[in-house]
Amino acid sequence: MIEARGLTMVYGPVIAAEEVSFLVRPGEIMGLLGPNGAGKTTILKILATQIVPTKGEAYVAGVNVVENPELARRNLGFLPETAPLYDAMEVGEYLSFVAEARISPQNRRERLSWVRETCGLDEVWFTPLSQLSKGYRQRVGLAQALIHDPPCLILDEPTSGLDPLQIIEIRRLIKDLAREKAIIFSTHILQEVEALADWVSIVNEGRIVAQGRFSELAKEAFGEEILSLCTDKPFEGVKKIAGLKVEDFRKEEGRYCYRLRSKEPKEKEIMKEACREGVNIISLERESEDLEKIFLSLIARQKEGKNVGA
Repeated sequence: MIEARGLTMVYGPVIAAEEVSFLVRPGEIMGLLGPNGAGKTTILKILATQIVPTKGEAYVAGVNVVENPELARRNLGFLPETAPLYDAMEVGEYLSFVAEARISPQNRRERLSWVRETCGLDEVWFTPLSQLSKGYRQRVGLAQALIHDPPCLILDEPTSGLDPLQIIEIRRLIKDLAREKAIIFSTHILQEVEALADWVSIVNEGRIVAQGRFSELAKEAFGEEILSLCTDKPFEGVKKIAGLKVEDFRKEEGRYCYRLRSKEPKEKEIMKEACREGVNIISLERESEDLEKIFLSLIARQKEGKNVGA
């Protein structure tokens, strides 16, 4: 579990983070999305015990990061945007050094073997860190964050500067790790959030603009829900449901597919009408608008609100 409660960070006249709150549970990946300079790194540094907030509380695995930072770090793996590597060391030498600092002697060999295999470092194990590509440097940085098997991970721009193949590999690794861990990663790249996150917190100018799953953010941004409906035959009754708009229709592989919009949940009404008409529902699920549209709409709304209150 990673939790923020009203986190605020002030540097003189600059408010880097203001009243930031969220909760990430084990098995979840939260994307912290925002433009450069939005306050993402400040929030992550507070959670990682690198800086002390002006106000508010933060918890890692139930441990208050201000009151007991040492215990919090034992439960945390942190990958800063620039991986903390000693270029004069070889990969295996560096990770052995980290293991000595963080792991009991009886577990070091097993954990070193695990990160060597899991992070794909076998080919470069005896290579000086100064000679590694950006992709391999990120892998080593991730390995140092994972070596003590923490229940919580905080990753600052984990795919920054990687080529497409490296990005796919890092995404796959993070998703595999998320089965047992609470993970937060920051990014300003919309595609990264769509590819990795279970849900997202959008931050701008130090404040959380909105947070939730993509379908929830779409409703918050546009005031509507989007439903994808597929049936085994034409469903004329769907057009009769009050407050439900048929935005698109297509027939594919013997299925009749409808894209619907509504301001209120309409799943029950759709199912009742389908039963009355004798139509079998193959699938009925919520969709999301394109994340870019959601992001721009919510950021614009925040700016309008500030201008109104100015």
